Amino acid sequence: MFKNFILFLIIIFLLTGCLGQNQALNISQPQKNMLANKKVLMVIAPKDFRDAEYNEPRKVFEENGIEVKTASIQSGESIGAEGTVVPIDLTVSEVKVEDFDAVAFIGGPGMAKIINDESLQILAKRFFTTGKLTAAICVAPAILAKAGILQGKNVTSWSGAKGDLEDGGANYVEKEVVVDGKIITGNGPGAARKFGKEITRYLANGYK
Repeated sequence: MFKNFILFLIIIFLLTGCLGQNQALNISQPQKNMLANKKVLMVIAPKDFRDAEYNEPRKVFEENGIEVKTASIQSGESIGAEGTVVPIDLTVSEVKVEDFDAVAFIGGPGMAKIINDESLQILAKRFFTTGKLTAAICVAPAILAKAGILQGKNVTSWSGAKGDLEDGGANYVEKEVVVDGKIITGNGPGAARKFGKEITRYLANGYK
């Protein structure tokens, strides 16, 4: 009897865990149709991007019919800190903002080394000033801060980037993911899927 009860609890735990990982976004069919016309640019470092922060959001985007392109400051391919190999579709200097609905800057040790790269800051500012969704996770929100687009915004990031955000006039919030208008930020790999879902929700619904 006791063994059966334990087995029942294990089954319930596994089922709820699986459901949690695949929880629906509650997007209507018209919204799904609209998402099929959306395009997201993911920006990564030439080397040592954080694999989960790239892979998990990309899965969410593609599961919902969103087209994804990947950019970096160099052409060729990038290798993540855990070995994910990603072909680079275009360099940052080649990006046409009008071709995309959103940009997502991905973190990792490689991105931490180039947050002062002016081309990344210019790209973030171009997306934001043209009214496009501008998102970043882990250390990458520091790029948005250095671009001067986080003044008065509620944001999160890897804790090591907190100083850069506050220097840029942002209000640092200790949450996995923070949405403030057309700015979405995440704090690290554990929030990667939620980060992708919030970007997807924005593209389906929009935020005021």
